[in-house]
Amino acid sequence: MLPLIGILIVVAGFALRLNALLVVTLAGLATGLASGQSFIEVITLFGKAFVESRYIAIVWLALPVIGLAERAGLREHAAAAIGQIRAATAGRVMLVYLALRQATSALGLVSLGGHAQMVRPLVAPMAEAAAEQRHSSAPLSTSARDRIRAMAASADNVGLFFGEDVFVAIGSILLIRGFLEQNGIIVEPLDLARWAIPTALVAFAVHGARLLWFDRTLRDTSRADASGDTSERDA
Repeated sequence: MLPLIGILIVVAGFALRLNALLVVTLAGLATGLASGQSFIEVITLFGKAFVESRYIAIVWLALPVIGLAERAGLREHAAAAIGQIRAATAGRVMLVYLALRQATSALGLVSLGGHAQMVRPLVAPMAEAAAEQRHSSAPLSTSARDRIRAMAASADNVGLFFGEDVFVAIGSILLIRGFLEQNGIIVEPLDLARWAIPTALVAFAVHGARLLWFDRTLRDTSRADASGDTSERDA
């Protein structure tokens, strides 16, 4: 039972709101030492796990870079750039991102987009700026901005979910193949990826239409919210 001391350390550390990384590291050291391994062996296991999972660490290292770019005005510059394009609308901006996200995911480049990497710092601010330019007579309300951000996030989700299945060497394809084999259905990953193409095209058409229709409803929603805010202030 002594090797289970790591669980106790994790529970106690989180209850005391200590540094999560420090708590987990101490729990791993305590578990390794309690199981009879030497300190050098435990450190070696830490290093081996880090090397084998270094691609995960690289993704997390990119987040501070994105934060610094936002602090330097990435969102403002993106909004200003899209605001100069008169033909841009919120729906069209998100439609372009949907197409890029689905195309890159179909090629296996699933890490090029994402909510933290693309939607929050670039796509959402650009869509908001396009909507403000298009509906300058009625300033965007808080609810309208929230809807734009939600639709931008949905564009990322739909593009990734239906685009990645087109790539043959992806986890979802292997999961489907394994499930079918357990039920006596033998299929090749290439066949699954090929039949995922029509589904991806339909998903793009349906969600693309929703994004374009969103432009038509955004003006009425923004005006109604603006009128409601004015009435509340008057009251």
